Amino acid sequence: MPDPNHLGVAIVGCGMIGAKRAKLLAPGQLIACADTVVERAIALAATAPGATTHTDWRAAIARPGVGIALVSTTHDQLPVVALAAAERGLHVLIEKPGARRAAELDPVIAAAARTGARVRVGFNHRYHPALLKAQELVAAGALGELMFCRARYGHGGRLGYEKEWRADPALSGGGELIDQGVHLIDLARLLLGEEFTSVQGHAQTCYWDMPVDDNAFLLLRTARGQTASLHASCSEWKNLFSFELYGRTGKLDITGLGGSYGVERLTWYRMLPEMGPPDTQAWEYPRGDRSWALEFADFLDDIRLGREPRPGLRDAQAALTIVARIYELSR
Repeated sequence: MPDPNHLGVAIVGCGMIGAKRAKLLAPGQLIACADTVVERAIALAATAPGATTHTDWRAAIARPGVGIALVSTTHDQLPVVALAAAERGLHVLIEKPGARRAAELDPVIAAAARTGARVRVGFNHRYHPALLKAQELVAAGALGELMFCRARYGHGGRLGYEKEWRADPALSGGGELIDQGVHLIDLARLLLGEEFTSVQGHAQTCYWDMPVDDNAFLLLRTARGQTASLHASCSEWKNLFSFELYGRTGKLDITGLGGSYGVERLTWYRMLPEMGPPDTQAWEYPRGDRSWALEFADFLDDIRLGREPRPGLRDAQAALTIVARIYELSR
């Protein structure tokens, strides 16, 4: 298996996320940049001597030497580019949510199976240090039998937010639920360790003048009765991330994601035999967001080891199936 650090990379979608991804590459690894806004492609290519600029993403992924495609487009184009890349046998890191609907990923799954392409979906929140520590504690049984989780995630938008592509359902597939809400769904699936068999809730537009939702409220249950109560909002005037996980013998409380969301912290509350105030242990992670780097390192290991990426296309489909059910209930 060739060293994935020596595989050429094409970035399709050279906005903020594409630029974040470019910073993680080895010198000389970025060889093609594609964006419908040529100035963005030019700016990103300028950071990597020898990289070419394209407005047609097909030319970018077809460049000789490209072995990896990083796809950070609008949601409608994510599965289209990923499919073409996987059909060429390229390994693909496709940004969340992966598509507008779960069925759009079926051809990508089939193509990857035919060609051996490794396709990872960028649910980078799994790699925040507090959430990595939470996964470690859950795996060690620190909370006992898991009962439920409660999570909130949101931002306050910005001037003109209702005119951006995320407010166009043809491009985005939905609003805040499919944007930030899928992170909460993915983390709830990951930490509770079960699929959700009961999906209730609704998505609505409370504040922004746009045809997609700006708030979503979910109540999900597993076959074992574990519950996830989730709220995603882009009328959250002070940026917020909060994820609480409850077990029979303890609780984890995760707050912040760095930057405008505040310092990332994890607090472990351990119930005592006599109950009462719990023993408390806390970790703080002030070093900034390393989730993108840790996620990309895992992707390179997927390629090197020939393993199925986690999270992968099936994880994206599971989250998108819940998103679709909430939208159906909301109609």
